[in-house]
Amino acid sequence: MEKFQESMYKLIVETSTKLPKDVRRAIARAKAKENAGTRAAMALTTIAGNIKMADENVSPICQDTGLPTFKIKVPVGVNQIKMKEAIRNAIAQATKDGKLRPNSVDSLTGENSGDNLGDGVPVIKFEQWENDYIDVRLILKGGGCENKNIQYSLPCELEGLGRAGRDLDGIRKCILHAVYQAQGQGCSAGFIGVGIGGDRSSGYDLAKEQLFRSVDDVNPNEELRQLEEYIMENANKLGIGTMGFGGETTLLGCKIGVMHRIPASFFVSVAYNCWAFRRLGVKVDPTTGDIIEWLYQEGEDVDFAKELEKTEEKASVNIGETREFVLEAPITEEQIRQLKVGDVVRINGMIYTGRDAIHKHLMDHDSPVDLNGQIIYHCGPVMLKDEDGKWHVKAAGPTTSIREEPYQGEIMKKFGIRAVIGKGGMGAKTLAALKEHGGVYLNAIGGAAQYYADCIKSVEGVDFLEFGIPEAMWHLRVENFTAVVTMDSHGNSLHEDVEKSSLEKLAQFKEPVFK
Repeated sequence: MEKFQESMYKLIVETSTKLPKDVRRAIARAKAKENAGTRAAMALTTIAGNIKMADENVSPICQDTGLPTFKIKVPVGVNQIKMKEAIRNAIAQATKDGKLRPNSVDSLTGENSGDNLGDGVPVIKFEQWENDYIDVRLILKGGGCENKNIQYSLPCELEGLGRAGRDLDGIRKCILHAVYQAQGQGCSAGFIGVGIGGDRSSGYDLAKEQLFRSVDDVNPNEELRQLEEYIMENANKLGIGTMGFGGETTLLGCKIGVMHRIPASFFVSVAYNCWAFRRLGVKVDPTTGDIIEWLYQEGEDVDFAKELEKTEEKASVNIGETREFVLEAPITEEQIRQLKVGDVVRINGMIYTGRDAIHKHLMDHDSPVDLNGQIIYHCGPVMLKDEDGKWHVKAAGPTTSIREEPYQGEIMKKFGIRAVIGKGGMGAKTLAALKEHGGVYLNAIGGAAQYYADCIKSVEGVDFLEFGIPEAMWHLRVENFTAVVTMDSHGNSLHEDVEKSSLEKLAQFKEPVFK
């Protein structure tokens, strides 16, 4: 079991830090297809640079290393209890080494276990089979994309598409709607797994199981093969694009499975996964515990370092005629009023992280630092403390901002905050506050945790560490931290515009396609 534990540690680290070949090819295809000089092209170039940096640093691709889910097939007679113990030990070690962010939180007390262990965490699902080796597959699915999972109960009415019935065409409408509703909040362009049938829980399990398929495989079910191809072709006509900035690629992969159901229930379950599609697998010798083969290694690999050299691109490319501004706090209202949707902003100086726990706390308490004119970053970084007690940032991309919608506007006005950085945009309440107060929302590239960690030059302090590392307020000094203005102080929102235009495009798929 000691050797098996070592093999599981290797699997965890590789899954967190290096994308599999099929995913890398899908991202490279999307990058080649995107129109040069657009916000989507900039986002994809940043993503390519981030993948390269994660490869080189052996550090998490995305700071949200998600909830580890293992699917394991074992020969009869293998001790699953001991295997589970070894996996838990490997998870704790990977967390200690900064390869995973401590993500396990008690649902009642809010306390973070600090080691990614807890009741039901990690998820480990065993299945016996008659082969003579152990098959272990792992997916690290972050909260941003997990929150965009969706389940439909047919028949139902769908915005833009009308009635979805209990047939193949109703299923088609549900899948298109699932892509539409994710917008940029799930770090598009993304991958989806679809489960047709089952009950509410088994349907979601089937949907997530589809994410373990290769991006390049062909569905053996002819009807589902045709449906997968249809969705891949037409979901990319919605114009949502990378990060929800608009663009040519909204969906990178679609895999659909089906199971029986009871007559009264007809569920279509969709598991959405971000571009940082972290899933790998290994075959393990049940006698020695050694890895005998890595899975998802078929086909050509993409070296993003060479891709970026070949095109002489940088992650901070200029976007055509787009204006660029440099911001350094404290920021004045006058500076903020100059910014408009589409502008590129480069930040130098101090920023402060704040996620769910911080926003909830600040509603009723004072801030430990003066936030007047300052910048809040929706981020839960991966942090490591060295032998001298100094903190270092290992990964630091943005989290999904919409969770802070109930608080954000009030907190900005209460403390004088001028800018918020996150991903996926925010809603009408925040947009109104930005206009009234003189604030701006800056969209960073979701999943680009290495790119943004490189922009952080020092950790100046931390407050509320009792909330756990992801939820603490980190004081970060940054240099050339790049983001795009997507909500300005004049009432404009790129997210609102893209959602509206994609809904109009969704409506063109209202008429039946499959009989």
